[in-house]
Amino acid sequence: MKFIVTSRSKSLVAFSHDLFMLAISFAISLALRMDVNDAAAIPPLSLFPAWALFILIGIGTFWMLDFYRGTWRYASMNDLLNIIKASSLVMLLFLPILFFWNRLEDIPRSSLIINWFVLIFLLGGPRMIYRIWKDQGVRRLMEKDSHLRVPVFLIGFDDIAEAFLRHITRDPTSAYEVVGILDPTGQEAGRRMHDLPIMGPLEKLQDALDKVAVSNRRPQRIIISKVIDRDSMQHINDVAAQNNLLIERLPNPTEFKSNIGSEIEVKPIAIEDLLGRQQAKLDRPAMAKLISGKRVLITGCGGSIGSELSRQIASFTPSHVILLDSSEFNLYSIDMELSEDYPELKRDAVLGDVRDKSRLNQIFDRFKPELVFHAAALKHVPLVEANPIEGIHTNVLGTKNTADACRRVGVKTMVLISTDKAINPPNIMGASKRLAESYCQTMDLVGKQENKTRFVTVRFGNVLGSTGSVVPLFERQLKAGGPLTVTHPDITRYFMTIKEAVELVLQTMTLGAAMAREDAGKIYVLDMGDPVKIADLARQVIRLGGFEPEKDIKIQYTGLRPGEKLYEELFHETEPLLPTTHNSLKLATPRITDRDVLNRDLDYLSSLIDQRDREKVIEQLCHLVPEYNGRLKPDVKRAEHPPQQFGEALSQ
Repeated sequence: MKFIVTSRSKSLVAFSHDLFMLAISFAISLALRMDVNDAAAIPPLSLFPAWALFILIGIGTFWMLDFYRGTWRYASMNDLLNIIKASSLVMLLFLPILFFWNRLEDIPRSSLIINWFVLIFLLGGPRMIYRIWKDQGVRRLMEKDSHLRVPVFLIGFDDIAEAFLRHITRDPTSAYEVVGILDPTGQEAGRRMHDLPIMGPLEKLQDALDKVAVSNRRPQRIIISKVIDRDSMQHINDVAAQNNLLIERLPNPTEFKSNIGSEIEVKPIAIEDLLGRQQAKLDRPAMAKLISGKRVLITGCGGSIGSELSRQIASFTPSHVILLDSSEFNLYSIDMELSEDYPELKRDAVLGDVRDKSRLNQIFDRFKPELVFHAAALKHVPLVEANPIEGIHTNVLGTKNTADACRRVGVKTMVLISTDKAINPPNIMGASKRLAESYCQTMDLVGKQENKTRFVTVRFGNVLGSTGSVVPLFERQLKAGGPLTVTHPDITRYFMTIKEAVELVLQTMTLGAAMAREDAGKIYVLDMGDPVKIADLARQVIRLGGFEPEKDIKIQYTGLRPGEKLYEELFHETEPLLPTTHNSLKLATPRITDRDVLNRDLDYLSSLIDQRDREKVIEQLCHLVPEYNGRLKPDVKRAEHPPQQFGEALSQ
């Protein structure tokens, strides 16, 4: 019959051990304190009551402190601190009780101090020895079966790397064996972690891999303990490609599975990891203060940006969230997600189209939101180019309807999500978003003068993983065996993650709420970092899939699509950038149109849309956005003069 060791039986074993150690610690401390003559002078029978009292107090204290919930297998510094705390409490209880009983006539007072040290040693020593024995036992098992494990090279010298090493050392089922460690900074080179030498800096990665291959098994993967800067990630990616190594990254320590026998979920490197963007510092208390307890409405809540906005806004405990979208499925999806993650949050899922002015007014009158985030838009350049009336109707008149409704019901702040494609737009999507920006600019000036609704416009580039983004397209093409299609070898785009973009949008709202009068009508521009070549992005996707670009998977250039340009710009050359209190946010100052003139022109545009007159609608758009000319072909000449960078413009 197989004997099953339960947690109860383990606790009884630990209890028996501590009972024995309590008993002998009392005797050992007296023996250490007394010489032979002193021991003969004290009748042995007189010590038994004190001895029994000491044991009873000790056991009672240990149970009171939940001393037997821990496991010796994972004994740590916390357990040692608990032993010290418990031993101190035992002595503090024992001393006054014994003093009032017999004034410590039979026991030397200094023996109690000795007993404290002896008790800590006897309780803690066996626990540490057991853990060391178990770890060494697992280590010997690892050495025996190391040929079955995947040899990996670890980049990183931090708590995450150490936790990973410690975990696989204990776990006999782990799939990994670390054969080398590199500190990217090189500051710890020459030291050791878990008996493995640390190499560095990152520039010597190839040398480190060659050295490990000679002295140990050649690694099959590189595992990174944390996201580092973009250039470093690119260097690692290049070296990995030369050596046919896969790149993976470690999760946060909180994601580690703690049970023996379970595997750490090492994650593949994602495209956003290769961007290597430093996390912007955010004023979360200010965001919470602005959103908490407010009624918040999000248009386009089911889209890529809108859904992330909904998630993050919900986390700041608004009093009521109104989710507005024209897509039934998208609305259902985000509503169900919020119901599961925030069951106490008051929310309403509302089907409606921002192009329908009467429906929009009905929604605003019913819910009377205090904050509005306008993310509803048609953003896919080729589709809007092929369906210009629908794009202009949604992006321009939909924004106007939303802004007018905000002003009518007294919304405190409306945030317009804009795009870098609004700068020098060669396409209808960009021109329509620029016109939407213009309307919100004029409305913000009026709102500032009348101390009413403020309109904050935020402009940023592409977000990774969004609907219509190039990365999901590449992943689908890679799964199908290729080729990966890129429109032009030199085409570049700005990228950031959806989460980071939305966080900065919320940060922008906190700055917009405190805007000075002279800031009215300006547009916030997010620092998107350096532009990325789409062809380079395609190569990285191929390598992350474990293939060699052009050898295993081809890259095919298809030519620029209608309305597409090589370089995107975050601000116009005539828009001087101004600093804000946040490093990742700047203010651009585009031209502002007279409100009355703009309203008349938009009314005329609306009548043309109602008539479905495509040519006149585009002609009116060209008139309202002089930078746009709908009759021009894609501006390939722009490739000869890349746009001014974010930091360069600010320094001038």
